[in-house]
Amino acid sequence: MSTTLAILRGAGASALAACALAVAMPAQAGIFDDDEARRAILELRKQLDQSNQQAQARQTEQMTLMNESIGQLKRSLFELNSQIEMQRADNARLRGQIEELTRSVAEVQRKQTDIQQGVNDRISKIEPQKVMVDDLEFTVDPEEKRQYDEALAGFRRGEFDRAAGGFAALMKRFPATGYRDSALFWMGNAQYALRQYKEAIASFRSLVAASPQSPRAPEALLAIANCQAELKDKVAARRTIDELLKTYPKSEAAQAGKERLVSLR
Repeated sequence: MSTTLAILRGAGASALAACALAVAMPAQAGIFDDDEARRAILELRKQLDQSNQQAQARQTEQMTLMNESIGQLKRSLFELNSQIEMQRADNARLRGQIEELTRSVAEVQRKQTDIQQGVNDRISKIEPQKVMVDDLEFTVDPEEKRQYDEALAGFRRGEFDRAAGGFAALMKRFPATGYRDSALFWMGNAQYALRQYKEAIASFRSLVAASPQSPRAPEALLAIANCQAELKDKVAARRTIDELLKTYPKSEAAQAGKERLVSLR
């Protein structure tokens, strides 16, 4: 009986211990799970803090680099602006120098032109010149040309007395002048305008005698006939026109002479 109780008691104690163990074990496992979770959270926080620190470090480094780059860019822009301003100043100075040189060159060219003109004027006063009068080219002295041009200009202005004197003076000073035929022709016309018919006839006749091939010779013969008609010498006038028609039949003066004959009959 006592043995049985002892067994029962022993069995009960074992069952109770087993029950206590069963109750204790889940509680201990829960404690272990919470520690792991806390460690995992702490580890995650640690990693997050490290990541944030690294990100902040990288951001700080990037900002530093960016600031340095911006600073370098500002310095480069400042230097570029300085160079641009210096270039502008240089360009302005060069433009001023170019303008000054342009003025200097223009002044030099003007002086050279004046000098050359002066030389040309002096040369023209002493150097013989080629001229063309009545299809005849010849060389004349500058003074010779001046006298002829002056006398002819006087004739064209109607200053016949002055023109006649000018042509006479020209042929006296330059007896071999190439202007002789033209001078005799215009002097005869000036004398005709002054009603100096005999003198005009002498001038025209000198032209025809000295230069029968002159383009002015037919006109000179017609002018002689007109002078003779003005002197009331119709016979002489007709004779001169006959000479004109015989010597220069195809000339315009000959055609005019034929018409003039009608009034001389």
